[in-house]
Amino acid sequence: MKTILITGASSGIGRATAELFLEEGWRVGLLARRRGRLEELAGGRQSAMCLPADVSDLAAVEAAVAALAEKWGRLDAVFNNAGIFTPQGAIDEIDPDDWHRSLSVNLTGMFNTARAAFAQMRAQDPQGGRIINNGSLSAHSPREGSVCYTTTKHGVTGLTKTLSLDGRRFGIAAGQIDIGNARTELVDKLNDRMLAEGKPLMDMMDVADAARSVLHMASLPPSANVLFQTVLATNMPYVGRG
Repeated sequence: MKTILITGASSGIGRATAELFLEEGWRVGLLARRRGRLEELAGGRQSAMCLPADVSDLAAVEAAVAALAEKWGRLDAVFNNAGIFTPQGAIDEIDPDDWHRSLSVNLTGMFNTARAAFAQMRAQDPQGGRIINNGSLSAHSPREGSVCYTTTKHGVTGLTKTLSLDGRRFGIAAGQIDIGNARTELVDKLNDRMLAEGKPLMDMMDVADAARSVLHMASLPPSANVLFQTVLATNMPYVGRG
């Protein structure tokens, strides 16, 4: 039975992915800040482990990875998923505190999780594992007013490439999934705001389709890797959007 750690597991894409992996027979470490939501998701299953932590706190993430490895013996995969949206606007309208919050979760949190996972995968016997970073279409093609989110997601792409390179000699594969408009609580709120502003709704896909894409990446044999994958609603204006 393989083991995966999923950050941001209490809601949205993280929760949908955790549910799918549990259904598929994986042992799943559930990491997020809200313990109550994690316990609800785990539902008392022995194959689920609640790991309440803030990804921006390196010591807390390291402790979570250590606890998972102690209980289950190894860490086979990580879905490095936790992230936030901060208020949008032109760069001179952005509150510097929102900039720092975005960096703290979306980039430093990704670094912290990858660092702790990489160390565990390098030390375990047999060596190796897989780190899957949740990027975004904004890692390639930004929306207006998204300077905080877009900058962090470009950073995630650099992290993914470097992890893939540095992990080779340790049997650690790294990949990035760029997900567009999966139906979650967060996207529903964005749609509500767009409706209030008289703008058309965004085309969306079922969040379960994003989760299945993560499962595919995680289930590959050690000899294969998806370095980058883009999954999005068919009619979403990504190619050619400006």
